[in-house]
Amino acid sequence: MNIFTYFETQFAALITQLGASGHITKELDISRVVFELPRDPDHGDLATNAAMVLAKSAAMKPRELAVLLSEELKKIDGVDAVEIAGPGFINLQINPLLWAREISDILTAGYDYGRNNAGQGANVNIEYVSANPTGPLHAAHARGAVIGDALAGLMAFSGWQVTKEYYVNDAGGQVDILARSVYLRYCEALGDTIEIEAGLYPGAYLKDVGTKLAAKYGDKFHKRPEAEWLSTFRLFSVSDIMEGIKDDLQALGIQMDRFSSERELVESGAVQKAIDKLKANGHVYTGVLQPPKGKEPEDWEPREQLLFRSTEFGDDTDRPLQKSNGSWTYFASDVSYHFDKLERTKGPLIDILGVDHGGYLKRMTAAVEAISGQKNMLDIRFCQLVNLMENGKPVKMSKRAGNFVTVRDVIDAVGSDVIRFIMLTRRNDQTLDFDYAKVTEQSRDNPVFYVQYAHARACSVLRQIGKVPHEADLSVLKDPAELAVLKMLASWPKLVESAARAHEAHRIAFFLVDLASSFHSLWNAGRENPELRFILDDNQTITAARLQLVKATSLVIATGLNVLSIKALDEM
Repeated sequence: MNIFTYFETQFAALITQLGASGHITKELDISRVVFELPRDPDHGDLATNAAMVLAKSAAMKPRELAVLLSEELKKIDGVDAVEIAGPGFINLQINPLLWAREISDILTAGYDYGRNNAGQGANVNIEYVSANPTGPLHAAHARGAVIGDALAGLMAFSGWQVTKEYYVNDAGGQVDILARSVYLRYCEALGDTIEIEAGLYPGAYLKDVGTKLAAKYGDKFHKRPEAEWLSTFRLFSVSDIMEGIKDDLQALGIQMDRFSSERELVESGAVQKAIDKLKANGHVYTGVLQPPKGKEPEDWEPREQLLFRSTEFGDDTDRPLQKSNGSWTYFASDVSYHFDKLERTKGPLIDILGVDHGGYLKRMTAAVEAISGQKNMLDIRFCQLVNLMENGKPVKMSKRAGNFVTVRDVIDAVGSDVIRFIMLTRRNDQTLDFDYAKVTEQSRDNPVFYVQYAHARACSVLRQIGKVPHEADLSVLKDPAELAVLKMLASWPKLVESAARAHEAHRIAFFLVDLASSFHSLWNAGRENPELRFILDDNQTITAARLQLVKATSLVIATGLNVLSIKALDEM
């Protein structure tokens, strides 16, 4: 049993005992009680908020309850001392052997250490990337791609059945613009001198598409009316660009489970089906919206529209579902897509979107709640911008794309492992600076190098000995530097489960950096103090224990990197 689970179980038992003995007169909800590593090691080995979160329901002052709980916590096997801090926080000193025992669990479980069943086999659909099929993926798309893919790996490791999905926006006006842009490149391939008009896509990447069309159709569509070629060019262009996007995703280590077409969804009548569902539940009406804030009355044409009662679910305004010409709004298509995902998934949905889609939050959350009849069925995570730099100077242009840097440019420059890890070194809602020079330097300031180097160092120790002893007296692991590593290793299962429940894959990257730091500190301590080296020729007892610690460290680092789909290097 993991040490944190052990204390949670022991605490639940002591609360029951306190209730039975009359020391606590009310049944207490202990779901918010946590046992965790304190931020400051001087505050003990474990800290709990129990007295702070239970005081009100127990009708006691926090410190008064802390005194009562402390006396009971002292009785738990493995607790050496208990101390009350501040208004009622409780800090525990733990027998080092309790931490060391975690090594046996790690070595037994191997790469499955930390795997859990928090999801209990439930389905979850994670949609990410979903870039318009009008050009190659740019660097900002890489962040959403990595965050979504890392979250998928994390939730699968934690017991969810995950579907990784990409929504192909191939039914909007932007696809017609793409077809017209490609038509010019097609004419160019046939020998025409072209001029790209304002509003069309100027990227050189479309030359390849035009050349392919010229090879396939010859001059069949040359100088012909748009009606004769628009549909053909639209389908061909989207298909060709999507193949490039899939290649880029694969180079980034991403394999989607499903690509859903907006065009196919609309043509199948799915939008009408979703609207009918909303109507049946009384969430649609015909009415007139108030003018948007900031617009003059003359800019607003009041007219009756088919509206979704979005305000009943927390939105700022009701949302139109149909345009004046009778066609569906983009919002209606989005509603139908999420309805389709709900019907397929039979479980919650997660959308990873760029920060420019901020307006989607309230309306889509409202729509999913209305359709599903349940709250919290959609979690939308927004990714902030990525600032690409080279030695501190902005990098903005790509020869192929013309006005932005492509994902492929970044992969070619630094490799997919670097991209994947660096994209997770900030929360998704924080802007990320990605400097080519810094992310490829071999120093502790480069987090991906720092973590992979820790794994490589551990492997180098293990290669020296050949085989890790099966038996070891782990009670000899008492040095503060050894215990720091042990505590980090023991916190892995709890960290994995909490990160998966919170949909925050960046916590895995943060943990790996902290674990690597603890291991590097232990390595350096051995260089300064020979008695702390991993291999002591004259003390096989300590050597066996430390080799098990090193092996456990390598397993947890490799497992964490694997969850993020990043290679754990044995040599560097």
